[in-house]
Amino acid sequence: MKTFQRTYETLYRIYDKHRRRYRENSCDSEQMCLMWSTYDPPDVIEETEPFCDIEEAFGICIDDDTAADLYDMNLEEAAKRIIEMQ
Repeated sequence: MKTFQRTYETLYRIYDKHRRRYRENSCDSEQMCLMWSTYDPPDVIEETEPFCDIEEAFGICIDDDTAADLYDMNLEEAAKRIIEMQ
């Protein structure tokens, strides 16, 4: 369980850093998509700063399909997926 907790906490810090950049994302619903603008979402999400931070923090590579999956997850689901990827 310690691994999940550490992964979740690290992911939350990354999420919170990027979510705070967008005024429209002030609600802390712990949805991964809030790391990008919800008013003007990017056309391509892989290789964006939030995913680069996640890759660096966890030593993983996020491909296009995984990026799309993670984008639609909440933080708990994403933390579990990240652990699987490691």
